[in-house]
Amino acid sequence: MPGPHPATAAIRYAVRSALAELSPDAVVLTAVSGGADSMALAAAVAFEADKMLLRAGAVVVDHGLQPDSADIATMVGEWAGLLGLAPVEVVRVQVDQGSDGLEAAAREARYTALEDSARRLGAAVVLLGHTLDDQAEQVLLGLARGSGARSLAGMRAHRGTFRRPLLGVTREQTRASCQAERMAWWDDPMNDDPAYLRVRARRALGDLERDLGPGIATALARSADQLREDADHLDALADSMYYTTGFRAPNTSNRREPVTVEVAALLEMPRAIRTRVWRRLLIAAGAPGGQVSARHTDECDRLLTDWHGQGPLHVPGDLRVARRGGEVTIGPAAPDR
Repeated sequence: MPGPHPATAAIRYAVRSALAELSPDAVVLTAVSGGADSMALAAAVAFEADKMLLRAGAVVVDHGLQPDSADIATMVGEWAGLLGLAPVEVVRVQVDQGSDGLEAAAREARYTALEDSARRLGAAVVLLGHTLDDQAEQVLLGLARGSGARSLAGMRAHRGTFRRPLLGVTREQTRASCQAERMAWWDDPMNDDPAYLRVRARRALGDLERDLGPGIATALARSADQLREDADHLDALADSMYYTTGFRAPNTSNRREPVTVEVAALLEMPRAIRTRVWRRLLIAAGAPGGQVSARHTDECDRLLTDWHGQGPLHVPGDLRVARRGGEVTIGPAAPDR
């Protein structure tokens, strides 16, 4: 009897490896959007979970961004059920565009919904269908933004309850698997809308593959793996040195108190560590982590390396970073009198 298509075999192996640590009867959820990536993943999860004595379900998140989104989400939920996944939840979310744009708002709403479903259903893991191509696009976006090593390290295969087993699998393979298994999938028109940054990154990656030769996506994904190891090591060092700076954090009962740190303690650190410590100090003072960029930490660092009496810096969270002699303080803006 012939075996599965090579693409299907690769996806099943990736899923099997991601679930190997789970105990029998554990609950596994798959985020299913209806695209070829998530459908190929869902089919592999259904196949492998049955063999591994796991309970496998699915969550379909309806972002409500298209007039027929509810109908599409219902259809995708039915597809997941036909694969043998149960339970299947279709969850409607409210996407409120914030300062970071519609893509970021939709992503935040989606992850919140997946986490809520995982908690409610007692899931050990939630599997996501990001592929090698998605990883390459993530790295390309990081390069375009001038981001640091952590951003260029791309998406993690494991993060909390989330698993991304397909980061070594291409988008071409997921489509080939769906075709071989005679599975339907749905192409979201938003994935072709150049209004979205990720769509433009996808097209740019295609141009690079055409102009520089094949293998660019694989090379970018491989670079992300290498940078992630470096970034993890630097972050571990920064965590350790953050707690040795002698900084004074605000009392939890009075968040108006500033974070204070000695200039000398910061200057003893290598810059690659110090910029990471700056990020931790800003977040400890109340800055939203998602809004703290390399530009902010670089500006803070100039208070040490290019100090000439300049005034306070404005950073996310309506905070001010100011140097006074041998100390730097990070705290809320002074109230108007």
